[in-house]
Amino acid sequence: MKRYSNSDPDYEAIYKDILYQKFPEKLKECLPLLKRGNLSAIDILNINRKIFGQIEEESVKMNQKFRSYNRSDILQILDYQKKNKLNNTQLANHYKLSKNTITKWKKIFM
Repeated sequence: MKRYSNSDPDYEAIYKDILYQKFPEKLKECLPLLKRGNLSAIDILNINRKIFGQIEEESVKMNQKFRSYNRSDILQILDYQKKNKLNNTQLANHYKLSKNTITKWKKIFM
């Protein structure tokens, strides 16, 4: 049985409800991602993009204010940069982050 703290939303249940009720045609594509179990922030963003597609620029700016990343998410992002040989600007554009945020993470975690 999964145990969640009071502050951890059950993303699997939330996205399954959305898929079953509003986007049943996207079930096959998204269910394997949801069944992984422990979803990172990056997994959540990918699932969200698959379900809803690209969102408007104004919404992106608003949503970015409320994102938070834990240590494993940050290390996964920095690993993505290394594997794909991206500079800080390219990585920031890919994940819609600030270049300063990437630089700060590199100072802390590398």
